Amino acid sequence: MRMPIIAAGLAAATLSSTFLAMATPASAQRIDWRPGAYRLVGAGAPDLYPELRGTPRGRAFVMRNFDGNCDGRVNRREAEAANRAFAGVAGPRRDRFDWNARDRVVVADGRGGWDRGAMRGYGFRDAPEGARLTLQEEVLFATDSATLRPGAIDRLRPLADYLRAEPGVRVAIDGHTDARASDQYNQDLSERRAASVRDALEDMGVVEARFRVRGYGETRPVAPNTTAAGLRRNRRVEVTLLGRRAAEFAGR
Repeated sequence: MRMPIIAAGLAAATLSSTFLAMATPASAQRIDWRPGAYRLVGAGAPDLYPELRGTPRGRAFVMRNFDGNCDGRVNRREAEAANRAFAGVAGPRRDRFDWNARDRVVVADGRGGWDRGAMRGYGFRDAPEGARLTLQEEVLFATDSATLRPGAIDRLRPLADYLRAEPGVRVAIDGHTDARASDQYNQDLSERRAASVRDALEDMGVVEARFRVRGYGETRPVAPNTTAAGLRRNRRVEVTLLGRRAAEFAGR
């Protein structure tokens, strides 16, 4: 079973259901990123990531958000919750996390826990099934590969934030290719690429059961396969938020 990673944005509903309920009061509705002077003591302190226990901002993050019983100590469940939250925010390179970029309190109440500007930047358009965004091959994958590029996770992160904050939204992920290879090869590649996007969103805390994942190979081109530009447009993954409208993401 895949172990979901809670990513940036940290919608309170997701946090409460997975780990935050173990470590913080049920009334907690905000992730507090402000600095502060704290000492880490308790059985869980050695379990914390070095980036948390070894930096002033990390210690503040732990004590402001995960000292659930307000005793000034870190138990092991609280340390585990803090590690999971930080890993989701920081991604695989925790050592490069920019604390200064978090000098604010992030509202995470299921209504405001996603970045409207970032979602607008996807360029949603209305499709018969819902609001659709298109991710071109060069954004996500190398040619003939279903392995996500290093920067692809950052490109998908605002979408994951939105989906965690809006748990009722279901998602269709459709892979497409150009027509240069055999039908079977293209079908397989399109399926694997769609699955890679699903897996990335799942790893960022989006429930797997919300996805419908399909590959269409070369059967649904949006441009002629006779030019380089047309081939490039056809190599894509389309993500549709079922039942939503593009106008929901067009405002400020």
